[in-house]
Amino acid sequence: MLMLQYQNLLLQSVLSERLDPETPPLGIDQVVSDFDNVTFHISNPDPKDKTVIMVSMYIKCFQDLVKCGAKKILEREYGPYLTEPEPGYDVSLLLNLTDGSIPSDPEQRDELVNKIALLKRNTFAAPFEKAFDKFDQLAEEAAAEGKDLYAPQKSDNEVMAIHYRDEESIYVRPSYDRVTVIFSTIFKDETDRIFGKVFLQEFVDARRRAIQNAPQVLYTQKEPPLEIRDVVKPSSNADNMGYVTFVLFPRHLVASRRENCISHIQIFRDYFHYHIKCSKAYMHSRMRFRVSEFLKVLNRAKQENVVKEKKTASGRTFKHPN
Repeated sequence: MLMLQYQNLLLQSVLSERLDPETPPLGIDQVVSDFDNVTFHISNPDPKDKTVIMVSMYIKCFQDLVKCGAKKILEREYGPYLTEPEPGYDVSLLLNLTDGSIPSDPEQRDELVNKIALLKRNTFAAPFEKAFDKFDQLAEEAAAEGKDLYAPQKSDNEVMAIHYRDEESIYVRPSYDRVTVIFSTIFKDETDRIFGKVFLQEFVDARRRAIQNAPQVLYTQKEPPLEIRDVVKPSSNADNMGYVTFVLFPRHLVASRRENCISHIQIFRDYFHYHIKCSKAYMHSRMRFRVSEFLKVLNRAKQENVVKEKKTASGRTFKHPN
């Protein structure tokens, strides 16, 4: 199955071309869309000065991400390039082609372009990094207190809710022995719900069969899991709502795996619905092919009307279709 890219490929392509020193400065004013209603705007703040490029991003849930420390991550990743956000956008980066802030080394320049293309990913990483840091703190305290990691414990830790779509959210809850990530998602069609169950069952079966180190995956329909029942907002589409739970254990949260884990899990919803639509499109194409083949068989089976001459008792002839 296809794995979606974490970076915005169109943003990466445009910036790779514009930041190339061999390319003459050209005016630009382009809007780029991404998953989850995220919008980028690449433009020249001063249309007369084509050597200065501003990259702005709008995220619906930006205030939720700020509460989780998104501004610290943006300062860490894009400090020298951050500027006052463009009106209507949440984050803006300013790139000046003439002041020496753009690396002249091709590899470093490509690294900068890739980092800017990951602007959405890095901003969405805030709640996960906060949850992982909280997990480290709680794990140290649990070890000091001698808690049994295998004994069921009630967790009173805060649930971070990221309302990144109109009626869908991500909930992240850290504990001393795990981090729970819950996606709420709406299935608009009955067929989407059926396909979704098949996909999620594959996640469960894969962990049972071969991938023992994979996170635990749970799925519930209509009723939210106990971990988030107190924070879920009422929805008019409650009957069509599904909840997908990922349980990340300490082996998934080691320092060497954290970045990869964050990148994978934050695009799960897009990956999930993308493959549902691809499966429906494939099945429709197979159905059209089978109907076309059946029509060919039916056309070959049609009998031709053979006209024969017959005689009456008086000897007159007439043509009669057989």
